[in-house]
Amino acid sequence: MTVNKNTAFAALTGVMALAGTAPATAYETGDWLVRGRVIVVDPREDSGSIKSGGTPIAGSGAGLDSSVVPEVDFTYMLTPSWGLELILASSEHDAYGTGSVAGLGKLFDARTLPPTLTVQYHFNTNGTVRPYAGIGLNYTLFFNEDATSDFKTAMGGKADVELDDSWGLAANVGVDYAINKDWFINADVKYIDMDTEATIKTNALGRLKVDVDIDPWVYGIGIGRRF
Repeated sequence: MTVNKNTAFAALTGVMALAGTAPATAYETGDWLVRGRVIVVDPREDSGSIKSGGTPIAGSGAGLDSSVVPEVDFTYMLTPSWGLELILASSEHDAYGTGSVAGLGKLFDARTLPPTLTVQYHFNTNGTVRPYAGIGLNYTLFFNEDATSDFKTAMGGKADVELDDSWGLAANVGVDYAINKDWFINADVKYIDMDTEATIKTNALGRLKVDVDIDPWVYGIGIGRRF
């Protein structure tokens, strides 16, 4: 899926301009910040060769497409500047053959559930424009793996897919733009270290395995409220 990120952030800039000058009310210890965003999950995958029975298939690999989904996150302010953010979303991705197996097309699809916890520092918390940066940990659960009918046929009528779960580091930068003392507009960019091994049990080629470094960039735009 092709997404014009410049257009999205240009739209955010326009909304910010229309909001005018908002009264500055500093964040306080114990505040909750709740945001709803639309995000683009854009994998930057780097795949190893697909292995059949432990033997690499020369020139083969696997890739993933992008996904646009809603996201909700919750930030608890430990101090007026330091916060803990929990990011919740679920995205669906198509996996396809690359290189020497590109002719197989789409292999399977799968969903991800990647809860991510970051420790953030918020700048200028009594101002209208409030940037922040964070670093933390991600756990990704893969589920609903489902091979396509064409791939199953090509594999002798069977292609049972399983993806290993992933642990990795995560980092994000973003900005909140105050509309009033409680409501704000948000833009956010995240990088997630996400790796998995796919195992596909087939009739034609036995057990297939491939390691994929997914490592997505996640671009978000939305609105939030302080409680």
